[in-house]
Amino acid sequence: MVLTALGGSGATPAAGLTAPVILVKSFEELKARAAEVKGAIVLIDTPFDQEMAERGLAGVTYGQGSRFRFNGPKAAAELGAVAALVRSVGGADFRIPHAGATGLEDGKRIPAAAVTVEDALLIGRLAARGPLKMHLTLTPQNLPDADSYNVIADWPGTDKADEVVVVSGHLDSWDLATGAHDDGAGVVAAMGVVETLKKLDYRPRRTIRVIAWMNEENGGRGGQAYFEANKQALGKQYAAIEMDSGAGRPFGIKASVGPKAEKLFAPLLAALQPMGAHAFTRRDALGTGDLHRLETGGVPSFEPLVDSHSYFHYHHTAADTLDKVDPENLKRNVALMSSLAWFLANIDGEIGRAPAQGE
Repeated sequence: MVLTALGGSGATPAAGLTAPVILVKSFEELKARAAEVKGAIVLIDTPFDQEMAERGLAGVTYGQGSRFRFNGPKAAAELGAVAALVRSVGGADFRIPHAGATGLEDGKRIPAAAVTVEDALLIGRLAARGPLKMHLTLTPQNLPDADSYNVIADWPGTDKADEVVVVSGHLDSWDLATGAHDDGAGVVAAMGVVETLKKLDYRPRRTIRVIAWMNEENGGRGGQAYFEANKQALGKQYAAIEMDSGAGRPFGIKASVGPKAEKLFAPLLAALQPMGAHAFTRRDALGTGDLHRLETGGVPSFEPLVDSHSYFHYHHTAADTLDKVDPENLKRNVALMSSLAWFLANIDGEIGRAPAQGE
């Protein structure tokens, strides 16, 4: 089996463990077979819908799959499973596993791993023939927390310097590769905003703050720390942008602004039209990895609307390396984020706070 330990996984004994394998397709089936789960290795086998991804809904199908990855091992542990496996959440079936976080907690950690699609299918075929056992050795460690830091740089504003427009990506990645799409490209694009404005000698009215967030992948502590440091003055956080959906070609902007604010962006969208990035998608909440706390507090959030049909081929895998990033598309993302940041840093008045969550 080709597999990778998931974030928060426990370890097997040094010599491994051997146990029956129970294959399930849903949480409902897992609960229905609770008597079989106790003492077993559970494989949660749910496919990633690449056809959905090809039609612009990659985030939706990833959300469905990652729900099983995050919650499945915990649910299996609560029913007495000795280990949990999940089918890798991704669209490229080249026998590479996809890492990611789980909801396992201290004192209740069982070994948890993602297996490749091919190996999940093999387990399914073998299980259909009759009772199946597996010998599993998994050796992750959960070490004590250590200090880490967001990296922050300001391009000071002129007459509204106390108001901030955040442009950002996250600094950390899973350990299988260098995280070029997730999220090195986002950090580079955010840095490129200030580089572009400096080269043009453009001075924004509001301060543009570049943030490389720490710990987005397995805890979100960087976003939490920034929110805690600014929660008493969220009105000064004028808007926030995060790029964390890969470096595919951008086709426009997603924004959590009120419905009446859409018309304010017409001049920006007209400027982006020549590069084919003038689509505008409004949502009550974007829920991006590092901005969702600010967003819940009313800070409008933005992100590039990118082509992500192949993003989950590489995301959280050993294949997420620099050669997968198209330089022209990365330049387009820098151009879009620079234009958006400049627009937000200079527009008169308010664009409208993000809709309050739960309304």
